[in-house]
Amino acid sequence: MTLRAGPPDSGVESNYAWMRLLVTLAAVTIGNVGMYAASIVLPSIQADFGVDRSGASLPYAVTMIGFGIGGILMGRLSDRFGVFIPLVISALGLGAGFVLAGMAGGIGTFNLVHGVMIGLLGSSATFAPLVADASHWFTRRRGIAVAICMSGNYLAGAVWPPVMQYFVEMVGWRQTYAGIGVFCVVSLLPLAVCLRRRAPSTELPLPGVVPAAARAPRLGAGDLNRPLGLSPNTLLALLCVAGVGCCVAMAMPQVQIVAYCSDLGYGAANGANMLSLMLGMGIISRLASGWLSDRIGGLRTLLLGSLLQGLALWLYLLNQGLLSLYVVSALFGLFQGGIVPAYAVIVREYFPREGTGVRMGTVLMATLLGMALGGWLSGAIYDWSLSYRAAFINGIAWNALNAVIVIFLLMRARPGGMLRAAA
Repeated sequence: MTLRAGPPDSGVESNYAWMRLLVTLAAVTIGNVGMYAASIVLPSIQADFGVDRSGASLPYAVTMIGFGIGGILMGRLSDRFGVFIPLVISALGLGAGFVLAGMAGGIGTFNLVHGVMIGLLGSSATFAPLVADASHWFTRRRGIAVAICMSGNYLAGAVWPPVMQYFVEMVGWRQTYAGIGVFCVVSLLPLAVCLRRRAPSTELPLPGVVPAAARAPRLGAGDLNRPLGLSPNTLLALLCVAGVGCCVAMAMPQVQIVAYCSDLGYGAANGANMLSLMLGMGIISRLASGWLSDRIGGLRTLLLGSLLQGLALWLYLLNQGLLSLYVVSALFGLFQGGIVPAYAVIVREYFPREGTGVRMGTVLMATLLGMALGGWLSGAIYDWSLSYRAAFINGIAWNALNAVIVIFLLMRARPGGMLRAAA
């Protein structure tokens, strides 16, 4: 019996698939407000709850932890039922979470709500599960589709901060949180309805469509039960370690650039502008890396991004002038933005379709833990050394770990590589 991908207007690589991708992008942009909200209101909650800077920074950390764990749970749910149910849970979780956080009487309650409602049950469903779902609807253009979907994360970082800051100044942070909660419910539920349809049950492309995998990516994949000659769990573990390594390095400029500029005497405003520039260039990077992944594969794209990210970190060490820091920040965003999407492409290239949501959620959780660890570790190193130089060197070392793992996997992907490893 011949399996078909479905009508040309509603299946893989169809007009419907592209329209669905736009809906997914909107859902990611809206739902990822949870990643940035605590940082935006940090000064307000510090004053309101009477805590120090580290205490006011804790909500971001617990949100990221909840976000990472929730990605695995929601990924498993989406593997079984599709993305509709996780998105409904996300809408309700974000709605209730922001309203309850706005009513919190102390930092402990605020942390609990951020970690469980906003991170675990809320924003997590609007990232890994949606990325996995988007990957099912494309073959020839899977890399660019995944990159577009993941760009919603950076779009959220570009859109939400000025919007939230405006309303915080106008009506206060508590009322702003309540408004965000209502908006998330009202906007995400209709988007969830639009995504009720399950992905095609076959991965065969439409007639005339050549899958990206046929043009280069799945080097040495071999049996999907032994990808690259490794057990699936071993490969997944290596990707997770690599994800932690690259994102510890990535977090150094992203989390500390404002403080770094302040220490150099350039002021927090310049640091915030550099961060905005970095994220904006990251959107371009994600789209470019998606295009590149469709042509050379996820592993090669990941290695290129890793090497360029390491170069940018070295440039931070060599340049401390205001203009040069703007240039290096732009380059850093352009180099690192495509790294995380490459992991999603690799998961789809080297693992069976079944369980994509869980595997993708696991790898993306590792990258989020790397961001959380890198942000904290950079600050701790600064407290110890009273300089960010050692923190940049630490980031370069973690980035090197990532590159070594990717090179190892690429060597196994070369013709004869797995045979030599087995000898």
